[in-house]
Amino acid sequence: MISLSQLQFAYDDQPILKQESLQIAEGAFVGIIGPNGGGKTTLLKLLMGFLQPTSGRVRIFGQAPEKVRTQIGYVPQVHKCDREFPITVHELVLLGALSKNSLKYSKETKEKALQLIVELGLSNHLKKTFGSLSGGLAQRALLARALLCDPQLLLLDEPTANVDPQSTSLIIEKLESLKKEKTILIVTHDLRTIVEKVDQILCVQGQITTYRKEEICKHFAFGLYHTPLLGETYVLQR
Repeated sequence: MISLSQLQFAYDDQPILKQESLQIAEGAFVGIIGPNGGGKTTLLKLLMGFLQPTSGRVRIFGQAPEKVRTQIGYVPQVHKCDREFPITVHELVLLGALSKNSLKYSKETKEKALQLIVELGLSNHLKKTFGSLSGGLAQRALLARALLCDPQLLLLDEPTANVDPQSTSLIIEKLESLKKEKTILIVTHDLRTIVEKVDQILCVQGQITTYRKEEICKHFAFGLYHTPLLGETYVLQR
């Protein structure tokens, strides 16, 4: 599904990411952790083709990311969205089908949008403006939008950061229901979710290190990321 080869990326000659190789299998549920500024969001942008590698290559389904964008769904951090844009929750979710439809949505698309709205607990907020929603409700709406186009690859940038427990639960439950059906990459600082839910763990801090669940250290909760330890392992308490 995803392949990185001899990847290097820099902003204005400032190195951000360097990775010789990385493979992510189709249907994997991948958690991405790492310090702020370590390159997590940059990695997502490279996977979507919004940034181009300084050298090396990124392949999605064996192709350049920009050629398969209609198969990629993206959930940004809600605080990076324009909350002042005058759009309702229903209209926002329908935007997720623009890549495959004109502004005249089919009956099937409208029904699917309503189904996602119900599944994510947004029925009572259908006609509310996006900007009036709490952070948790807004994040659920963005997830519904990303899923409307039925993407094969779903990328989420800290979807549960600073949201209420109910929204966190609904978002994670929805993602779990999609395991094996879609390839999912979720950037998060929620180590409990990482330990309990995902299949593969990547730590991004200049380079990408792959971890097993039992190698997730309690130090990570304090932002102290390090390579897997040999010998004694400090496992996050569940």
